[in-house]
Amino acid sequence: QVQLVESGGGSVQAGGSLRLSCAASSAIDSRNYMAWFRQVPGQEREGVAALGSDGRTQYSNPVKGRFTIGHDNAKNVYLQMKSLKPEDTAVYYCAAGPTRPGKWAPTLRTRLYPDWGQGTQVTVSS
Repeated sequence: QVQLVESGGGSVQAGGSLRLSCAASSAIDSRNYMAWFRQVPGQEREGVAALGSDGRTQYSNPVKGRFTIGHDNAKNVYLQMKSLKPEDTAVYYCAAGPTRPGKWAPTLRTRLYPDWGQGTQVTVSS
């Protein structure tokens, strides 16, 4: 099991940018996939962006073209968020997938991620 710690959240006005970072206690570049999810109180957790070990990325429709997921190094994954909107307000979670052989496509299916961080709050005001 890996420990994940998110940082970079905060308050920003609509149209602004934030860069979230997820620091892992051990290397995560061998994970089948990594992802960012977000959750608003009273709603289900939703996938935002995922990075597969095959190098491909996947984004949810609401953030496509505005968010970018990537690795800074073997123990860090980031989420660059631009043109933020009030509806992006949520707690953002980093998640790590398993380590099975082969190259894997990205996925935003919550149940496929065994390891989760504690989350970081992002608030976008209009």
